[in-house]
Amino acid sequence: MRETVAITAYANEEFALALRELRTYRRISGRDDQIALMVDSERGVGRPDRALEVGRAVDRAVLPVDVRVELAIAMSGARLDLGQTARALQELDIPELNPDKAFSWSPALFAARATVLEELGREEEAAQWRRRADIAAEALGMGDADFEVLEVDEIEEIDLPEESDPHEQIDAADGSVDDTAEDGSEEIR
Repeated sequence: MRETVAITAYANEEFALALRELRTYRRISGRDDQIALMVDSERGVGRPDRALEVGRAVDRAVLPVDVRVELAIAMSGARLDLGQTARALQELDIPELNPDKAFSWSPALFAARATVLEELGREEEAAQWRRRADIAAEALGMGDADFEVLEVDEIEEIDLPEESDPHEQIDAADGSVDDTAEDGSEEIR
């Protein structure tokens, strides 16, 4: 549950809440599979230095490949936040950066590299990596719909009529419901 709350908070840019829940999740589970979200959440609350500390505290060699890639992207972002553009590019120089093969993490990794290259003013290289990201996404069947963000403007709340149960008795004093049958046994619903 903590992980779900954290991911939801992160998606809603509530980074302080996400960070708190991610720390709790990590402490309870002993797992580092959401370390990239922790790093990114530290960035979100304006602490890129702390983000780098959190990311460096993990043994990357034991992380699953997709988590390792996500961490590299988040660490690169923290370096960009600090104005360390050349080091941001170094964070992305990982064995999984293979322009000739498409893995599930390739589009995001290629796009992150393109962003850093743009920051460095290396426009031609950036364009090549953007094309690689698009080609990898297409090869993996990730259309624009996979990256589309839907925003709900308004949720309309409607009242449903309550159905009364003949065996359900409501205590008028505190509003609690008594689910016992007339003979004193509990009903199974």
